[in-house]
Parts: sequence; C-alpha cells; structure tokens
Amino acid sequence: MTNADLEKLVDTTDEWITTRTGIKERRIARDMATSDMAVEACKRAMEMAETKGEEIDVLVAATVTPDYKLPSLGCVIQEKLSLPNAVAFDVVSACTGFINGLTIANAYIETGSYKKIMVVGVEKLSTFVNYRDRNTCILFGDGAGAAIFAPSHNGRGVQSTFMKSDGSMREMLWSKSGGAAFPVTEEFNFDGTDKVMMNGSDLFKVAVKEMGNAATEVMQKAGVDSSEISIIIPHQANIRIIEALAKRLKLDMNKVFLNIEKYGNTSAASVPLALDEANRQGRINEGDYVLMVAFGGGLIWGSALIKW
Repeated sequence: MTNADLEKLVDTTDEWITTRTGIKERRIARDMATSDMAVEACKRAMEMAETKGEEIDVLVAATVTPDYKLPSLGCVIQEKLSLPNAVAFDVVSACTGFINGLTIANAYIETGSYKKIMVVGVEKLSTFVNYRDRNTCILFGDGAGAAIFAPSHNGRGVQSTFMKSDGSMREMLWSKSGGAAFPVTEEFNFDGTDKVMMNGSDLFKVAVKEMGNAATEVMQKAGVDSSEISIIIPHQANIRIIEALAKRLKLDMNKVFLNIEKYGNTSAASVPLALDEANRQGRINEGDYVLMVAFGGGLIWGSALIKW
C-alpha cells in the first residue's frame, strides 16, 4: 500500500507522509492470517540456523494481533510448524515485543532451562487500523521476522538487555474498546475506539527520551561505548524519532539501519525485519556490536546489545 493509495482513503499527500514519517509504502497481508506470516518467517530463520522443528524447546510469539483471543498465537504457530518438543506462548508488548521475547530467551539460556529458543515478532496491523484516521493509518503495515537463540561460549551473543514500562501513559497509544473493560456489544457504534488510537506529539517526546535511556542502559551494563557500536537497529516507527535518537546517542546516521520507507511501523515485527535485512545485506559482520532498541504501546520500551 503506497502513499498514493492512502491519498484515495484520507486527506493526505505523499509529500506530507514522507516528510513527517519517512514512509513511502507498507505491506498489507491479503488472504493470510497472522500465524501464516509467522510460520514463513520462522521457516526462514530455521533454514538459516540449520535447525529442525524438533530441536526447538521454546517458541515465543510477540504480537498484539493474534489469530484468536484463545488460544495463543504461539500454539497456533507450533501446530503449523510441527514443533513437537516446544512450549509455545505469547508476549504482548506491542513494538517492544521482539526485544522482550529476546530477553526471555536469553534468561532461559543463561539459567540452562532451555537450549534452543525461537522468537518471532509478527503483526497484521491492517486488521487493527482505522483507515479513516489519517494520523494513524499512514503509519502501520503487516509483517513478520524471527530469530533463533542458542548458547554461545565464545563471548559472542547477547551482552545485555533492558526492559521498562509505564502503564500510566497507556492512553497515548492504545485501543480502548474490545477487551473485558470495554467489550464490543451489540450496541457498540464502532466509533474507532476498537482500533489503534494515538497521541502522536506527546508520544514522540517520550519515545525519544526513553529509547535513548534504554540504549544507554544496555551499553553501560555491557561496558561498551557508543563509538564501539557498529550498527543500531531501531524500531522503525518514524524517521524523525530515529534521527533524534541517533543525535542523542551521538551516532552517525550511517550506522543506523533503516527500512521504514518500505514497511512503515510493523510493531513487534519491526526490529527482527530490520535485523534480518541488515544481516542478509552484509551490514553486520562477526564481532560487531549490534544495538537494538524499541518503544511501543504500554507504554513499554527496551533494548538489547548483541556481539555478532
């Protein structure tokens, strides 16, 4: 879905969207469920990692757009992928979902609880977006990305992680109706409160501040200076947020991986999509410090530092 397509739906222009967000187009999943995208991403991760389904001990699915309210998306993916030995569950952390899933995987591996864990960030936000609201519908797209985590004994791998949230700011980015607090009944007038609602200006300020804090936190915990970072993989939400983050961290934009122009904001899929593209394009080399950072509805934010 291009900006030109959106011009036909709401009062906006390609120039306005591009200037303010950096987005030119986004992908919309047709005739497929969230789990179908997740399965494809997981298959590609398993192929790259030379891993068979029976080797996966844990499957963590990060999403806010599951196939069903019950059961978890993880269980649906498990059945479709044939992961007989895995325990599967969901993490609901919006745009920070993949990093939170990575943090869980790292903790399981460090404690020796499990050896091989697959984390998939996946969203079908096109089912959750109000295409009459020009402030939100221009931002979001569908996608999935996955990674497999296993023990490392050579100093490479996850160096540090950080997670934090503040539920008092949840109404900056939320969907009010459709849950147990405000269920959609027969009398519901579908006023848009069951879709994504966002206070963009206030969210921008918090996002830049807390993403910067999260990035600084993992570097300090690992004893790594920002000058040692080879590449930063930020959540692809808005080009202005990313530029402000790079400036705050004193990192040149040529160290920042961007694919927002092609996909828009894919929430939990954003970081793994960018990580995969950066890897396949040869932007990441052995021994590189890779900094990932994200911020999303909750409000919740987090970061992870990996030595590739």
